[in-house]
Amino acid sequence: MTGEPVSDAASESFVRRAGRALIVSVYGAMRVIRLYPPENEAVRNALNELVNAGKALLDRDGELELRTSGEFIFVNSTRLRLDLDNYASFSHLLSVLRKCGVGTVVIDRSAATRDWLVLLSQLLALSGSGEEVTVQDVTEKLDAAGITAFTLGPPPVTDDDSDFMKRAREAAKRTYSHSVAVTREVMSSVRLGHAPNIKKIKRVVQTIVDQILNEETSLVGLTTIRDYDEYTFTHSVNVCIFSVALGRRLGLTRLQLYDLGLAALFHDIGKSRVPLGVLNKSEGLTDEDWRWLAAHPWLGVLALFQIRGLQDMPYRAMIVAYEHHMKTDLTGYPRSVRPRAQSIFSKIVAVADGFDAATTRRAYQTTPMSPAAVLAGMRDNPRRGFDQVIVKGFINLVGIYPVGTLVVLDTFELAIVHSVNPNPQAISRPVVRIVSDDRGNILYPGELADLTEQSSPGVFRRTIIKTENPERYGITVGDYFV
Repeated sequence: MTGEPVSDAASESFVRRAGRALIVSVYGAMRVIRLYPPENEAVRNALNELVNAGKALLDRDGELELRTSGEFIFVNSTRLRLDLDNYASFSHLLSVLRKCGVGTVVIDRSAATRDWLVLLSQLLALSGSGEEVTVQDVTEKLDAAGITAFTLGPPPVTDDDSDFMKRAREAAKRTYSHSVAVTREVMSSVRLGHAPNIKKIKRVVQTIVDQILNEETSLVGLTTIRDYDEYTFTHSVNVCIFSVALGRRLGLTRLQLYDLGLAALFHDIGKSRVPLGVLNKSEGLTDEDWRWLAAHPWLGVLALFQIRGLQDMPYRAMIVAYEHHMKTDLTGYPRSVRPRAQSIFSKIVAVADGFDAATTRRAYQTTPMSPAAVLAGMRDNPRRGFDQVIVKGFINLVGIYPVGTLVVLDTFELAIVHSVNPNPQAISRPVVRIVSDDRGNILYPGELADLTEQSSPGVFRRTIIKTENPERYGITVGDYFV
């Protein structure tokens, strides 16, 4: 030890690594406790590993607090990053704590293997009882067993108003508005034959990737802002956000996500060479109009080839621009002269593009489909031509009821889907924002509600009956995400 102070960045990095190790150890201990008696060697080993993981943080920081907020886990006030490697452990722990009404766990330095065994055993038993459980119930069980190494507290009253979420939402709004502005600038430059600012575009993609890796919910929520007057630009940004978020779920590396994001942002660059009269036409399109629209994939490749300063433009971006409407069976456009297979990037962008386009009002599509109906068509209609593995990944990302869907609840309240439930077993029960009471009075900003909450054992407090068109109720979905 040099005695020099540890930087904030180094300290946060340590807490993230050690915190993930702690959560994985908790998850591992829970699994073996379910399977074996306490005296089993596997249980002893798992509990020893858990004690050591806790001591590593206690020795470094002098304290150890585990806290949940919404779908996030914080260790000593540092939010842990969620990725595919730890998704199962994070979601399982969140689910167990939520069912037990526990929001914070402060671990004392005295916590030993028996303390952890009793705590985890009680959490597992109470969360699986089917009865409504509060943090007081868990505390009483620990007191009865003589366990004093843990101090439990309830979840924050207003998870959504936490400082972290406020900062994340503000950062997402800045990122989204800047991305739309830069995309407009680039496509306008290409239309006029000028050289666009490629550095700006790359910075936009890097910002989107970094934000989604840090906290995807806020940015994905902003895809509900589907601006009719700026459809071409908001659509490109939405497809970029969906593609990067989906690529992350599929396990792509950060560098691959940058390439995918750039390809997704440029996927419709060919439309900058389609006459504005065709793009903005509100009446029925003629055969000639459709020929122009069907030409935008290969016009996009030409546009990318001719942009000066793009020597390092990833080849994948040109492939995606060309292939994203081809369909997996090659019955789309442009027609291929020889057999080929869509690239993985093209398949991802095709799904993101198809979803956002079908759920958005455009000049020649004045009545968009509901997000849930679009997903059902992508999943069940083979003629849509989407890769079904990618579609399943997308449904896992956005849920059966995608973010922004207006739903009617069995309480006669209206709600907008806010985020996918972090519990993978509750994909049909998202987190929603209540936007009207049972008498139809519109509420703003409304309150968040988790549809897995139960009023009594086995009886859910709220359940989705059906989806609805927000325009019918005069609701602008995007207003609830800004």
